[in-house]
Amino acid sequence: MTALQLDKINKIFGQVHVLKDIDLEVSEGEFIVFVGPSGCGKSTLLRVIAGLEDATSGSVRIGARDVTATPPAKRGIAMVFQSYALYPHLDVEGNMALGLKQAGEAKAVIAERIAMAAQMLSLADYLKRRPAELSGGQRQRVAIGRAIVRKPELFLFDEPLSNLDAALRMATRVEIARLHRDLGASMIYVTHDQTEAMTLADRIVVLRDGRVEQVGAPMKLYNDPDNQFVAGFLGAPSMNFLPAAPLGAKGATLGIRPEHLAVAPDGPLKGTVTHVERLGGDTNLLVTTDSGQTVTVRLFGQHDHRVGEALSLGYDPARAYAFDAEGRRLRG
Repeated sequence: MTALQLDKINKIFGQVHVLKDIDLEVSEGEFIVFVGPSGCGKSTLLRVIAGLEDATSGSVRIGARDVTATPPAKRGIAMVFQSYALYPHLDVEGNMALGLKQAGEAKAVIAERIAMAAQMLSLADYLKRRPAELSGGQRQRVAIGRAIVRKPELFLFDEPLSNLDAALRMATRVEIARLHRDLGASMIYVTHDQTEAMTLADRIVVLRDGRVEQVGAPMKLYNDPDNQFVAGFLGAPSMNFLPAAPLGAKGATLGIRPEHLAVAPDGPLKGTVTHVERLGGDTNLLVTTDSGQTVTVRLFGQHDHRVGEALSLGYDPARAYAFDAEGRRLRG
C-alpha cells in the first residue's frame, strides 16, 4: 500500500522556484530520508507534505486520501522538529498528552498511549519532570513520544538531531531506527547529515536546486550514483574528482573514492602529503598531486606517513567512475 504520493509538486516563492516537479511514492512502512545541500528544498518539501506550506501546483496523497487542500491537523501526520517545541510549563506527561486531549480522546486511551510511548523511549521515570529538568536528548525523546501517541499515518522529522552533541546524535539515531522497526510506521526524515541518511533510510532522496537527483537504497546510491553530484555528496570523506585525460581514462572527470586509492610505488598519481588525520581505526591523507589537485586517501588502520612526504598513488580502474562535462555518469 502507498503511504505517500507526490505528483508534480512545485513551490514558488515570489520569483524563486524552490520545488520543481517533484514526484515521489513512499510505500507503507518505509523510512525515507531527504538529503541535499542547504537551500535544496528538502525542508520546504517536508512542510508541503505536512500542509504547513501550500504547493503552488501538484498534489499530495497520504494513504488513499488527497490531502493537497487539507489543513495539517487533519492530514494524519505527526511532526518532530529540530527545536523540540515543548511547552515549558507542562511536564513530560502533559506535553505528550496535550494533542490527544485537544482531539477529545478518553483519559484511559491517553494514559495507555503515554505509557506505551514512555516505555519505548525510556521516559517512564521522567513523566513528572518539566523540559527544563531534562537533557537535550531526553527533550527530543519527549518530542518523539508526543508524535508516537497520536498514532499518525505518517511521521515527519525535520532535522531532529541537529541540536544534540555527537554522542547523543548517535544514541538517538539508534533509538529512531529501533522505533521504526517496532512501530512499522511510514517515516519521512530530513537531514543535512549523510551519516544519518545512510544509517536510517530504506531509501534516500537526494535533492539539488529543488529537483530530485536520484532515489534509491543507501548503498545503491553510494555504489551506483547517476551523476557527479550524487557521487560527491554521499561518502565521508567525499569522492575525489580528477581530470580523466591525464590518467588515460574516458570522460571529462574521473571519480575515485578515498578508500579506493592506495599508496603504490609505481602508481600513476605522484604527489606530496599535505595533511595527516590519524583517527585510530583508519588514517586519512591529504595529498597534493604534481598537477595541483588535492585528493584524500583513506587507509585502514594506523600508518606512519608524514606531512611533506612524496609518494605515488594507484587505484583500480574498475572501481573508478567516469563523468562527462555535464556531470552525467558514463557507464560501460
